[in-house]
Formats: sequence, C-alpha cells, structure tokens
Amino acid sequence: MSNSLNLSRKTHFLGTKIRSLRKTHGLTLEDLSVRCIQVNAEVAPSISYLSLIETGRRVPSVKLLKLMAEVFQKEIGWFLDESIPLEPLQKVSGSLPGIDMMSLEPNFLFSKEILESAIPAMLNQSGTSGRQFAHILIRSYQEKHQNQFPDLERAAEDVGKKKFPLSVQDLLKLCTRQGLKIKWFQKESFTTRDDSGRDINTFFRSFYDSPNTIYLNESLKKEPVRLKYDLASMLGHKVLHNGDGILSSHATGGELGGSPRPKKQKSGQVQQEDILYAWRDFESSFFAGALLCPKLPFRNFLNRQSYDITSCEKLGLTPAVVMRRMTAVSTYKHWHYFDAYPPGYLRAVYRGNGISIPWGNMRLVTDPCNQWDIFKLISNLRLQKPITQISLMKDGNLSRLYSSTAVKTKDANGEPHVVMVGIDLMPAMKSQGINTQEFVEEIKDICLGTDGASIMPKNIRNELEKVGKVLNISWVVDGASKPVNIICPRSTSCPRLELCGKSPVKSKISWMNEIKDEILINKGK
Repeated sequence: MSNSLNLSRKTHFLGTKIRSLRKTHGLTLEDLSVRCIQVNAEVAPSISYLSLIETGRRVPSVKLLKLMAEVFQKEIGWFLDESIPLEPLQKVSGSLPGIDMMSLEPNFLFSKEILESAIPAMLNQSGTSGRQFAHILIRSYQEKHQNQFPDLERAAEDVGKKKFPLSVQDLLKLCTRQGLKIKWFQKESFTTRDDSGRDINTFFRSFYDSPNTIYLNESLKKEPVRLKYDLASMLGHKVLHNGDGILSSHATGGELGGSPRPKKQKSGQVQQEDILYAWRDFESSFFAGALLCPKLPFRNFLNRQSYDITSCEKLGLTPAVVMRRMTAVSTYKHWHYFDAYPPGYLRAVYRGNGISIPWGNMRLVTDPCNQWDIFKLISNLRLQKPITQISLMKDGNLSRLYSSTAVKTKDANGEPHVVMVGIDLMPAMKSQGINTQEFVEEIKDICLGTDGASIMPKNIRNELEKVGKVLNISWVVDGASKPVNIICPRSTSCPRLELCGKSPVKSKISWMNEIKDEILINKGK
C-alpha cells in the first residue's frame, strides 16, 4: 500500500521522466513498447497505456517501473525522485541555436485550460499588453518558417505581375484595378503614449475604410517611398481579406508593431482581436514587401548590387523594406533584422538565424551590451554612413559568428531610428569546409587578449572574405578588414576582462542551495 501511495504522489514527474528518456533515445511509444516486450512480455504495457503513464493519467505498478529501469539501465530510485530530468529532450524540429525553447512538462501543468488562465495572469503581472504578446506570437511563427510564405508571395505576384520596380503611379493603377478608391486627409503629428507608457511623437499616415477606400495623409505626397509601402499594404488587405477593414491603421512613432492598437485594453487581457489584428498586419506587410520587391527580380537585383543597403535609393524604397525582403528572398536563410528607436527600444525583430535578442525589446533593460553596431549608431546618431561589423556572440556556452550592417534613417515623422540586418556566418563557413569550432575559438582568444575587439590576422581575414565573396554580400567582405567584436545578450554576462557595462552586484548571501550543500558537507563535524 505504501509503495502504491508513493507512486501515486509522484505520477506526474514519473511520467515526465519516462517521456524524457524515451525522446532522448529517439524512441516512439511503439518502439518503447517493443523494447518492454523483449525484456518481459508478461509485464510489458501497451502503447496506449504507455501514453497514459507519460501524461500522468495512470500510475505504473512497481513491476512495470522495475521493467522501465531495466530497459533504460537506470536505478529505480531515479524514477522516484522529483528532480527535473538531466537528459534534455530532443530539439524541436526546425529550432534554431540561440532561440529560447522550453519543454512543456509536466504535461498536466501545460494543458490548454491552465495556459488560458496562466498567460493573461503572466502578462498582467509583467505589464505586457495583449497586443505585444500577439506580435511575439507572429514573430515566433515567422522565425520558425524563416520568413518563407509562398502563398503570400504568389498572391503579390498575381497582382503585380512581377513588375520591378513599381512607381507610385503603378501602385495607384493597381489599386484602381482592385476597385479601390483613394481619399486624402490632413493631420499633423501629435504626441501619444505607447504600450509601455512612453510618450512618443506619432504621425498618422493612412488607414483602410471598408469595403474599398484607402485614406492617405496629404504629407505622404512628399514621401513617395513611404506612400508606396502604405499603398501596397492596403492593396494587400483588399486582395487577401476582401477589404473587410480588420487591419491596424498605419502610424509612425516607434511603437511595437508600428500602429496604434485597434482599441484600448488593459495589460494582460488577450482577446481574439489582438491575435487577428496582429496576423492581418503581418500578412498585409509581407504582401507589400513581395509586391514592391518580387522574389526573383529582387534577388537578381541584390546579387548585382552585392546586397548593398544604399541600393534602396535606386528603387525608391526605405532601407527597412529592402532589409526585410533580403531575409525572405535570399537563397541563404540565416538572417536577422532589428529596428531600434533611441534610447534602445526594439520596434521590430526577426531572428531567422536564432541570434539572441540584444538590449531592449518592449522595455529597456538595466544591463545593456553596448557593443552591438545598432546601438553604437543609436548612441551617436550623427553618423551618416552605414556601419558594418563582424561579431562573436558569447551567450553562455554558445559561441557564434555574425556579420551585420546598420544604417541610421528617419521615419515619416522625422524621428531618427536605426535598422540593422545581419547573417549567421557559421553555416556558410561549414559549407567552405572550415572547422567552425576551431575557427571561432581562435577568434575568441584573439579578442579576449585585446579586451574584446581586434583586427584579425591575415589567415582569418582571408577566410572571412572568401565567405563574403561566395555569399556575394559586400558588407561581409568589408567587415573582414575591421575589428571583430565580442557581443553578448547582456553586459552582466560579458566575457571581457573589463566589462563593457556595469559590474553585476554580488548577492550579500549565498544561494539557498549553496547553504544547503555546505551544511550537508559539514554534517557530523
């Protein structure tokens, strides 16, 4: 009776451990059932019963637990303690290095009903709005698919017939063909408050009025690069959603997502409308990029320009539009993109290569890493030319090499911000036959020996230049001749001898586990 009671109290953790072991060894439920039959056919469970055990809905007998211990060569006590399994679950298919993942175990705590209650509570306590959460969901979806959405590409190509580049007049004609009317309004910029409670200067650019009218700010007539994007986005809404009007208005001002919320809500209240608007905004924005920069013609253009960011001027597009489309049309898929406003708010984020999120997101952090080129530009907005950088990212035990270029620009309201695009160099280096582990370790030792940044010796520069030339990305080649810089997600984890940020404040007392271990070591003395 005592054994049965003991097992019953540990059911959820026990099931989690069995599932973790099974996945670590690459076994399906059927595989595990067969293994159990091989060891002891009389005690072996069925596939369905194994599933019930793993989800905590059935308690295994002592005999069955002994069988599991024999199959996995574990002591039976390993199954009965309540520690988290040491063996990690296999990575989710398609997951990227640097992207934070978590295992939703034990299963009973991550049921749909529990999450529906817990997520709003978490958002409310953290001050995260439902709209912000919705944009994080969409961003994670983008990153999982590495910004590849063929259906949206085809819809844009059907409308634009791959004409490239498009003028304002071309877009107005396309709108007419779709039965859209254009009306103009006058509205000066104004001050509003974003989701984080920060006052921002906002310029209301355009909005869609169902079923078929686009309203545009008169000031956009002087800003054709932004007028083209707004027309393309509204056109996308008409094509994709028949102009039902469920689309955020377009405004400039640095707020996450770039547009005012459809309606005011309390933080933590996630409504279906939050998710719907975020998804509609994403689809229309992606359509706009695909219409203005159709995949094959734009890829050919980038190759001719060696991915030079300033080539956006030849197309009459903003650097942001060109950078975002790079991540979608390039045959190399390992890209990231950031759009940051002073003093460090990230308005847009894409991490198709799994790079860690730097200083700032929806809120500023207290321990920024100041070595990212995007934040160097933010702190010195007088710099006019793009800056390039090859960076060694140190994030715990993970070391990766990135190349990026950043440029200062202004939004429609004249507010300065910085956009940056970059790639993970590691896959390209492997394709060149480079031993990436040894290569990165050599770069790390050189950088640490010179306090975090150093011009590389000729042999390393040559290899980096080769990678840049194979990729045909000019700013990778350019970055090879400049100092390689160590960056990290937070300055408190800075690997430099002289920390680039404030030194972390040490706790006045040891952690509780340390105290516990000390007592156990000294017991009986």
